[in-house]
Amino acid sequence: MSFAKQRSEGQAPASELRLAVLDMSGTTVTDGGLVEEAFAGAVAPEGVLRGSERFHTMLEYFRENMGLSKISVFQNLFSDSPEKAERVNRSFEQGYDQVISAGGLQAIPGAEATIDHLRSDGIKVCLSTGFARHTQNSMLESLGWMGLADLSLCPADAGRGGPYPDIILTAVLALDLADVRQVLVLGDTTSDIQSGLRSGASLVVGVRTGVHTEAALRVAGAHDVVPSVAELPTLLVG
Repeated sequence: MSFAKQRSEGQAPASELRLAVLDMSGTTVTDGGLVEEAFAGAVAPEGVLRGSERFHTMLEYFRENMGLSKISVFQNLFSDSPEKAERVNRSFEQGYDQVISAGGLQAIPGAEATIDHLRSDGIKVCLSTGFARHTQNSMLESLGWMGLADLSLCPADAGRGGPYPDIILTAVLALDLADVRQVLVLGDTTSDIQSGLRSGASLVVGVRTGVHTEAALRVAGAHDVVPSVAELPTLLVG
């Protein structure tokens, strides 16, 4: 399938799409903000208490860097102590696993239909995340999404998470694509956009269902921004 959107002047000609790398949290999946509750529970034992200036500063950093691998976020927040960063990350993952177990995740409306549409058009789909592998598996199982996509990848599978291109390039290799220009990337964070651009993907699209604004996504370099994943098929033929 060839997408109709023209790329910016000076960029390589658009090639046929063969792979869509879709972010999970904020793009195809929502937790209603419960990820921030897991964050608060993870940092509290380290003396970072809700309502404090330090908590507010850390939470803002967490929000702004939602697209990064979670261990990288905590390593940056607790750069003085690698052990503390590991401890907080483990606590965060445990807290988020509880959110998943309690049924706190929901598919963003239209996500499953879009994935089915892409695959029926011959476009393979990779679901990507900044969470750990066991957390991603729990998310997929909770949503009944095991087998929905062709591939699921997390930072541990690829080397690094966003804003690096590793996950996208790993998907290209794993799914035997001939050209990275056959890739579409969809995400809700500036990190997702940066990853897509750095990978050389032909179409990098932002969605407005996550933490970052349309303005921020466009400043990061998004080729286009859509209201949600449900509008992606329309973009590709519009």
